[in-house]
Amino acid sequence: MHVDMDAFYSSVEQRENPALRGKPVIVGADPKGGKGRGVVAGCSYEARKFGVHSAQPISQAYRLCPEGVYMRPNYKLYDEASEQVMQVLRPYGARFEQISIDEAFIDLTGKVESFEGAETLAGKIKQDVRVKTQLTCSIGIAPNKSAAKIASDFKKPDGLTVIPPDKVREFLAPLAVNKISGIGKKSTELLRQIGISTIGELASTHPSKLTDAFGRYGTRIWQVANGIDEEEVITTYSMKSVSSETTFEEDIADKSNVMEAFASLIEDVHARTLSQNMLFRTVGIKVRLEDFSTFTRAKTHSRHTDDRAVMDEYVKILFSEFETSSKKFRLVGVRVSNLRKADAGQETILSWANSHR
Repeated sequence: MHVDMDAFYSSVEQRENPALRGKPVIVGADPKGGKGRGVVAGCSYEARKFGVHSAQPISQAYRLCPEGVYMRPNYKLYDEASEQVMQVLRPYGARFEQISIDEAFIDLTGKVESFEGAETLAGKIKQDVRVKTQLTCSIGIAPNKSAAKIASDFKKPDGLTVIPPDKVREFLAPLAVNKISGIGKKSTELLRQIGISTIGELASTHPSKLTDAFGRYGTRIWQVANGIDEEEVITTYSMKSVSSETTFEEDIADKSNVMEAFASLIEDVHARTLSQNMLFRTVGIKVRLEDFSTFTRAKTHSRHTDDRAVMDEYVKILFSEFETSSKKFRLVGVRVSNLRKADAGQETILSWANSHR
């Protein structure tokens, strides 16, 4: 089972302020009358009708929906709402894996005896989430994680889709290839150029043709298209890292625009780290170029800290390796790891520096 909250950030804002319900709510950077920099972190379904979507430049969102309600992210509020949701979900599965602030997989092994039983249980979960959090979720049920994730997106918002084992390929076949997690605009265009626009066409393509275009990732998307996914639901007991990434709508050559995206991601990761009362030691970046080559780099600080300036500095240092790249950028991400809880009275780098000026 894959559980995905509906328009999570904006739904939490609408829950907190019912006057926002039914309005196009856009959470992200300040649009500054269409001249703002930064991106959309999330938006309501009302805003999506105007063409607004996550990771979109905020200036473009403003052009599409100038009458929208624009709000700066309140990550502490979203983290609290997320934990509230996850506490509702955890008891329902043999194994539980939270994969983002608003998504989780639940292994139903031993909990139900049939897909009909799973569907009944999903109805109870949806009701439980609605009553206890005043939020809605969409659920996908399938024999494996990738199919369940695609199913949860099928009838959003507030959807429930069940795919029995003998119906997986039939269900996937007519769907657009970009329904597979990780296939974005550029991948969709590359697939279109070799005559593939649906998951069914992807499934019937020889894997070697896909590895020629995508490397090892080609094998992965071929397997997903054929309903093959052996990845298990992994129970996570403690927070290992906080990360955020964005895929650009168009590949970007201008390094200053890339750094703007990094600044927005840093703001997100830093706010979420603080809201969880965490300190970090290691800062990492992820960079994917237009040819799909992907790089991760990390730098570890001498001690645990919550100082955003450390994140800013380390991201700049780590990205400097790519400053001379002639290739355009497709995706960037920021991650902090090597975490530990901040104790009461914990002396951080920032507080130490302030006291020794």
